[in-house]
Amino acid sequence: MGVLTELHHRYLQRCVALATQALDEGNDPFGSLLLSAAGEVLFEDYNHTANGNRMLHPELAIAQWAAANLSEEERATAVVYTSGEHCAMCAAAHAWIGLGKIVYASSSEQLGQWMAEFQAEPPPVNPLRIKDVAPAIETEGPFDEFADTLRKLHQRNSVRRR
Repeated sequence: MGVLTELHHRYLQRCVALATQALDEGNDPFGSLLLSAAGEVLFEDYNHTANGNRMLHPELAIAQWAAANLSEEERATAVVYTSGEHCAMCAAAHAWIGLGKIVYASSSEQLGQWMAEFQAEPPPVNPLRIKDVAPAIETEGPFDEFADTLRKLHQRNSVRRR
């Protein structure tokens, strides 16, 4: 478990708000943002999976945006904040374009436990940890303070999908 600093709390709270917006619009509840080394929010997004394209994750959108708009040095010093630990696809994209640290509110392990609890259909890809996909990426999380809120969002999503 990570230590929740004031900075982490602020940006993870925004990610949870984005995840809530995603769910309210019929998408899976995940939200993320990209923070520059200077502390500027450069990009934020949430899942856009309601149209059936299950690859439209905010972490992948961040990687694509960063590759197109930031230098290698800027990418390396940027920080991604996200409501849930990156999936394998997003962790790989993050590593391939050289983004910096990832701070996540909830872990893949927590999500897996919640999905089992809700008797939800398992994902088509194994829920690997970021470190299992990209071991060199610095990570911090999960944070207990967000677990109940995120569990409830995923429960709502599970009920919606039935």
